[in-house]
Amino acid sequence: MLIAHLKLFVAGFLATLVFHQGLMAVLHAAGISPRAAWNLTAVPPLGVPQVVSLAFWGGLWAIAIALGMRVSGLSGTWVWVLAGALLPSIVALGLVMPMKGIPVDGKIVVGALLLNAAWGWGVAICLQLMTRID
Repeated sequence: MLIAHLKLFVAGFLATLVFHQGLMAVLHAAGISPRAAWNLTAVPPLGVPQVVSLAFWGGLWAIAIALGMRVSGLSGTWVWVLAGALLPSIVALGLVMPMKGIPVDGKIVVGALLLNAAWGWGVAICLQLMTRID
């Protein structure tokens, strides 16, 4: 069980760094997003780079979503994409951003859904690759 959770965490962590932040870089380069990818600004409370904090949460989200998938009996890449798009976005847009005083508009909602869907797709791909390595 511990190994399975570790694989999920690693998949979520890597998917954040590659897929989520990769799409963020594309959106920034296209002038769609004002935020650059792979932000190395230190964040409290530990002073780690923002991208590392984000990737850590990506790892935890992968575990949480996998547990939900197990309970519901759902599986597959599209479940990862949809759950990834919706669940972290709902928490970020409905809880985290309001707590931080960050205004939420349509552009932010669409961006969150796209970035988190890319993350979910990345988790599915990472898990498939890890299964082939076993």
